[in-house]
Amino acid sequence: MDKVINLVKPYYDKVLHITYENKKVSSYFELVEQKSGVNRGFIIAGFFAILAIYLIFGYAAQLVCNVIAFVYPAYASVKALESHRKDDDTRWLTYWVVFALFSTAEFFTDILLSWFPFYWLAKCVFLIWCFLPVPWNGSTFIYSRLVRPYFLKNQKQIDATMSNVKDSLDEVATKAPKFINYEASNISD
Repeated sequence: MDKVINLVKPYYDKVLHITYENKKVSSYFELVEQKSGVNRGFIIAGFFAILAIYLIFGYAAQLVCNVIAFVYPAYASVKALESHRKDDDTRWLTYWVVFALFSTAEFFTDILLSWFPFYWLAKCVFLIWCFLPVPWNGSTFIYSRLVRPYFLKNQKQIDATMSNVKDSLDEVATKAPKFINYEASNISD
């Protein structure tokens, strides 16, 4: 249990620091602390405990999990694109590659896994691990251990397949306007 506490404590302290640093956020917490008599540290811990319980038992837990896994990474990705540093772009591209891989795998397993009570909590924890701003985050680990070696080993086959797919899509795109115009002229007759 001490390992978990030591692992979470720096992030808890950082969140707690933000609640004091940001004047608007701090004023809300001060109001809640005055009304309830509860320290903001306990309020934050309580919020995350309720969130975890909700992800286990709550209605629309899938939506909550997907919002958590999408909203912050999307925001951070836009900020990374607007910065002049390359390392943050690489970090978020890595997250989105792993997220896409996970989402594709989840499509095929979701019907079975979503029935398990802790599925949405586990998925949320997994995806948070994938975007945590630490050197040992999940997306870096999964990309370097699974995605990159597989891609490098099969790059020629993947490139050939993607070229065939592109050619097929180009063919469909050139035929689509003719088909649409033909269908439109038959409808107007």
